[in-house]
Amino acid sequence: MEPALQAPSVSKRLLRRIRSFWGHFSAQGKEIWTAYKEGDAKTRASFVVMGFGNLARGQLLKGLFYLVFEIGFFLFQILFGARYLKDLATLGTNQQGRVWDEAAQIYRRVLGDNSMLILLFSVVTLATIVPFVVIWRANIKSALLAQKQVEKGVKLNTFWQDCKTLLDGRFHITLLSLPMLTLTLFTVLPIIFMVLIAFTNFDKTHQPPGNLFTWVGVHNIADVFWGSAVKSRTFFGIFGWTMVWAVLATFSNYILGMILALIINKKGIRLKKMWRTLFVVTIAIPQFVSLMLVSRMLTDTGIVNVILQKIGLISSPIPFLTETGLARASVVIVNLWVGIPFTMLMTTGILMNIPADLYESASIDGAGPVRSFFSITLPYMLFITTPYLITTFVGNINNFNVIYLISAGNPLSLDYFQGGKTDLLVTWLYKLTVNEQNYSLASTIGIFIFLIVASISLVVYNLTGSTRKEDQFQ
Repeated sequence: MEPALQAPSVSKRLLRRIRSFWGHFSAQGKEIWTAYKEGDAKTRASFVVMGFGNLARGQLLKGLFYLVFEIGFFLFQILFGARYLKDLATLGTNQQGRVWDEAAQIYRRVLGDNSMLILLFSVVTLATIVPFVVIWRANIKSALLAQKQVEKGVKLNTFWQDCKTLLDGRFHITLLSLPMLTLTLFTVLPIIFMVLIAFTNFDKTHQPPGNLFTWVGVHNIADVFWGSAVKSRTFFGIFGWTMVWAVLATFSNYILGMILALIINKKGIRLKKMWRTLFVVTIAIPQFVSLMLVSRMLTDTGIVNVILQKIGLISSPIPFLTETGLARASVVIVNLWVGIPFTMLMTTGILMNIPADLYESASIDGAGPVRSFFSITLPYMLFITTPYLITTFVGNINNFNVIYLISAGNPLSLDYFQGGKTDLLVTWLYKLTVNEQNYSLASTIGIFIFLIVASISLVVYNLTGSTRKEDQFQ
């Protein structure tokens, strides 16, 4: 077999994708310029009055659709969006308060600006520009196409004929429209809103509508890295433990689950189905139930310490969840209980598909079980399951359930800002929002989590054999 061509480096791939994106963007601009140069007066009028080119050539319904969309867009901007965009720079100046009503001899509440709504609706207003540009470009293309068809003497399509293409030649647009809309509304816009919150002072002392919050630039980012000693120490301490936890939780489950699958699948082992069923029972029980039960068992008055004291092995309770080293070891070990069965089930199917002749050839060459595992089983498993490993690693970085339900991030530390020694970045973020209402700092941490996860996922995935040698296994 010819050696596989060396895959380009990650930096070259990234540069190539940036160039491709810029080339696509430039091509769109050239297309609009070409339409302006080649278009007649009716087509050029469509640059300002959407649908004019279609209306002037008899395509009334299509032209009205573009025109109504343009009118609706500008009405939305003027009647709704403008009142929020004008306050976007300050996020409001009129604070809610009380005014003495001399006639009624009472204080009346006076409504003020709401920084939250100003920011939220400003994001929504700016986001509507994107579909407007898309429809505006489609309007220009439609006007130019109608012009060329008229010049060639071709009969123009009716509005209903164009609609029918959405069930035929452009069916992909029909299928993807709803998913893209929901992705934008429930993923993209909330992410943008969260990122913007990181550049404000939205915390417990700046809670709308009673109080306003405002822009503070990169103050929160500076606090995390160098501006505040306690916040910086907390971030880097929790970040370090998060990476250690992710590595331990991922590879301990992976290796031990694979070994368990090998043992159960080994020839001569009886009652294979029974053993698999026993280990899968942990999956059948809801995870939060198991984790909360284990958390109670490991307390100072829990069943584990009580039994150990009853039989005389210890004289005082073991601080499973109150001493830093033991607490971290405890969450890693408990995670094995809930994680190994998943890996066992997945690797069982893969192990059954490894060609038996590979092991026979290795045995003939004198390779023992250990050498066969490291030379055949492990490389084959890694080639197939690397995407799963990346997904699991990312999931463990954000593994809220195991940490929070077992230790709640404890033990707490005076060295940390509202955090504990077993907290992950995601559980620390949760505490900052729920317990402290420090949304700006929490949003900053959320941005860092995203950058860390995205960087690790993209870089590692592009360096793996699963990507570089998709069509072969060597």
